[in-house]
Amino acid sequence: MRKPDRGILDSLQSGILKEKRLIEVFVPENYKSGSTDKYDVLYVLDGGNWNTGLINYIQQYLEGERSVPPMIVVSILGIDRNKDLTPTPMTGWKTAGGGTNFLNFIKEELIPYIDKKYPSNGDNAIWGHSLGGLFVINALLTQPGTFKSYIAVDPSLWWGDGYTQKLAAGKLPALKGLRTTLFISGRAGKDGEGMKIASMDSLLRKFAPAELSWKSETYPGETHSSIRLKTVHDGLKFSYGWNSSRTEFHPMAGIILKGKPVTVWNFGDTARVRYTTDGTEPVLTSARIQPETILTEGTKFTVKQFTNRARYDKVKSGVFTIGEVLKTVAKPKNVQPGGFHYAYYEGDFDNAAQLKNLKPQQSGLTNADFNTEKLPRKNHYALIVNGLLEAKEDGYYIFILNADKGSRLYLKNQLLIQWDGSADQRAASYILPLKKGFYPIRLEYLHKNEEFKLQMAYLTPEKMDGKNPAPIPLELQYSRK
Repeated sequence: MRKPDRGILDSLQSGILKEKRLIEVFVPENYKSGSTDKYDVLYVLDGGNWNTGLINYIQQYLEGERSVPPMIVVSILGIDRNKDLTPTPMTGWKTAGGGTNFLNFIKEELIPYIDKKYPSNGDNAIWGHSLGGLFVINALLTQPGTFKSYIAVDPSLWWGDGYTQKLAAGKLPALKGLRTTLFISGRAGKDGEGMKIASMDSLLRKFAPAELSWKSETYPGETHSSIRLKTVHDGLKFSYGWNSSRTEFHPMAGIILKGKPVTVWNFGDTARVRYTTDGTEPVLTSARIQPETILTEGTKFTVKQFTNRARYDKVKSGVFTIGEVLKTVAKPKNVQPGGFHYAYYEGDFDNAAQLKNLKPQQSGLTNADFNTEKLPRKNHYALIVNGLLEAKEDGYYIFILNADKGSRLYLKNQLLIQWDGSADQRAASYILPLKKGFYPIRLEYLHKNEEFKLQMAYLTPEKMDGKNPAPIPLELQYSRK
């Protein structure tokens, strides 16, 4: 993990606070000036390396694990935290009670400033520790919708004899309709009990609407300072709710015979994934995805993974149609088993039609010696594979393809798969019924991204229950002599 870059030291004159406020802004490593890319923003209270340095390291780690996206981190440097972070005056705390003004500054001046000057997409989160955690919860209650996510680290909820808890009972129901997250951390033991977090937990259980995703985590063996590390990690992950980086079901489309249902397998997260079969987009009240779903008729099968940020919800659909068994062709006399024929063309191609009048740089058979890694180029080439596939039994077959953008797989001139995947969705699949016999097969592999490797496999009726695709055996691959 790289060392976080030094942030951009910036400032703005606040009309609300009547003072100049310093901030330090960290933009994602891969952001290029002039790019149209936009990012979520995390606002850090009690800014400076003590908190922001820790957050930057952990955020980068989680981004590398694909648990959170790249984001902008805004470190709000403090002047008088007792004044800025507390909601009411209190005896013994001279300047306390300026929290409302400070929140107004963040909402009405700082956020618009960041949105205008930096590549923000308008989705904001706020992180605060101790009095900062108190501020975070008060911000949620008093000005909901300012942030998508609220992370309160060991919040000082003892403030004002439970001022915030008294506020919560009346304010929590107003969060209905907002897809917001709240993560609270606390310590075990007497010191943790003194923060009065348990009383807020009780109120959340009683009054929080369903649309508020909240979690309160107690960490044994931590101090008021050390609790920050685990909270940054767990709080950021909870803010997004990415239980899995993928939403994957197979087969992804295909042909169904009347009276012969097919099974769709779910290989991704199930906790917050819903599906429909009527062409509509799933909502949270739609049926929960199961490891296996039986389809008996033609349908548009749609799966949606709900996260804690609507921007990152994932939707995938596949069309299944009622059809017939694909007819076989007669086996030509001049073919032999042992591999399909391939032709290799160097260059960047958007479709196979561009190869029509070109002479391949190399050709041969996809036999035991064939390996795309042995081809002259690692990328920037096209591969056309043709031949006859022998099906040894009647029933459903699932074809699976890992390829590159624009690649296509045909069986008897019927397009099964057009590969439009990504780093998170490598495998595309298609199910259809076949009979014993021979079928012309054609693969158009257009390779530009070295990360995307060619893999073609299938499941036969005999192997269907095992869910373990295998390459087409060489003895079932035919080409002309």
